[in-house]
Amino acid sequence: MSKPQHVPVLFDEVLEYLNVRQGSVIADATLGLAGHSSEIARRLGSKGTLIGFDRDPEAMALATARLEELHKELGSEMPEVRLIPKAFSEAANEIASASLDGLLADFGVSSLQLDAPHRGFSFRADAPLDMRMDTRTEETAEQVVNQADEEDLANLIYEFGEERRSRRIARAIVRARPITTTAELARVVSAAAPSMKGDKIHPATRTFQALRIRVNDELGEIRTLLESAPSLLKPGGRLVLISFHSLEDRLVKDAFREAGRNGVYEVLTKKPVVAGEDEERRNPRARSAKLRAAIRV
Repeated sequence: MSKPQHVPVLFDEVLEYLNVRQGSVIADATLGLAGHSSEIARRLGSKGTLIGFDRDPEAMALATARLEELHKELGSEMPEVRLIPKAFSEAANEIASASLDGLLADFGVSSLQLDAPHRGFSFRADAPLDMRMDTRTEETAEQVVNQADEEDLANLIYEFGEERRSRRIARAIVRARPITTTAELARVVSAAAPSMKGDKIHPATRTFQALRIRVNDELGEIRTLLESAPSLLKPGGRLVLISFHSLEDRLVKDAFREAGRNGVYEVLTKKPVVAGEDEERRNPRARSAKLRAAIRV
């Protein structure tokens, strides 16, 4: 398996807000290619523990290989590593209460998933409409596109894609069915709702986002993690979350506001932390990243 290049977003900011100390117990809820976790492991030392979750089998295989290489480098200074091939919504079932000094989650689709055409997340290459983060699950984007009724399609594109022309797009999809590839879907959406003056994104972007969120229940996953995080963190433990679109960030912002009001967290970020100009130039995907952090009271 080739090793894709991957630059973790807000790398320095994550490490600053997590405040990793030797001997700590840190959970990375979205292991990905272990970009953040590799540096966290370096800082934990031999008495620390790193717990990593990822429901994507391809990502877990690559992350495991990367951490095994790090183990060869660090030797006896490598922390204990527990890798759990499950969705982060399972964290409360896998981690003891009040055991974490830090919890990190980097939401949304990963570079690995976007850059692998066969996964069907992107319309940059023609591929089967899949979009499953966990390829062991059953429902694919192709099934949603071809089996959902027009009203349900319109609603999910409007709600999860924040697409104002959702009804027009849903109508066009239903008329064009069956649709089996990313390129087919992108053409149908673009014809039904072409770019308007001032648009900076491809006209199919929001529809693809909506389908991806639906197939992977991404917002439900985030809600579950937000609910369980306070019980998993020690007093003084830190929660660091990175969002990539307004639906994710709104969930985090509202949860932090409510928990801060109730004395559960001290919120460290009055406004979300965003990438600087240098990082945006190096890694265009960082442009939409927003980091929020809090300490368990």
